[in-house]
Amino acid sequence: MTLGMVGVKTTGIILAGGKNLRMGQNKAFLEVQGQRIIDRTKSIFLELFEEILLVTNSPSDYLDLNLRTVTDLYQEKGSLGGIFTGLFHASFSHAFVVACDMPFIKPALISHLAGLSRGYDIVIPRTDDGLQPLHAVYSRKCLPFMEDLLRSGNLKILDFFHRVKKREVPTEEILPFDPRLLSFLNLNTPEDLSRIQEFS
Repeated sequence: MTLGMVGVKTTGIILAGGKNLRMGQNKAFLEVQGQRIIDRTKSIFLELFEEILLVTNSPSDYLDLNLRTVTDLYQEKGSLGGIFTGLFHASFSHAFVVACDMPFIKPALISHLAGLSRGYDIVIPRTDDGLQPLHAVYSRKCLPFMEDLLRSGNLKILDFFHRVKKREVPTEEILPFDPRLLSFLNLNTPEDLSRIQEFS
């Protein structure tokens, strides 16, 4: 497999461990514009990454994807636990992490973020809504600091950022790759799904 669009060796990690309580069904399998979100994400990741990991506690649900799946090392620890697990199993020093309920991720933006990762432990977009930790690059150097939070019961992803070298990517740097900032839209409720169908 080639390196695709990403010029640095990076693992692609898809987080599919949410409880989907508000949606009432598995968000990864929701169809947007006639395609399951997880299938679109897989297709993009195959273009970009030499290694892809799917973090899920129900691996049998995803057998049809033929992706390597890993289960949480710390159970019931939310997105932080999922990122930790993916990074722990990653073969490369850096990994791009995305949630499974983000239907409009952009390959060019992901490639740009990964390309900025040399010399940084986190490369993370910042929009008017704040930092976007579920659409970001993390290095394996983050693992001990993440584990400190997990062991203390603190599941706030941002709470270890002060301990590592971070590169924030501001909105103006994102816009050339994603003019409508659709990359960061995620689906939590049936109303979100109805609203989001109009986007392209």
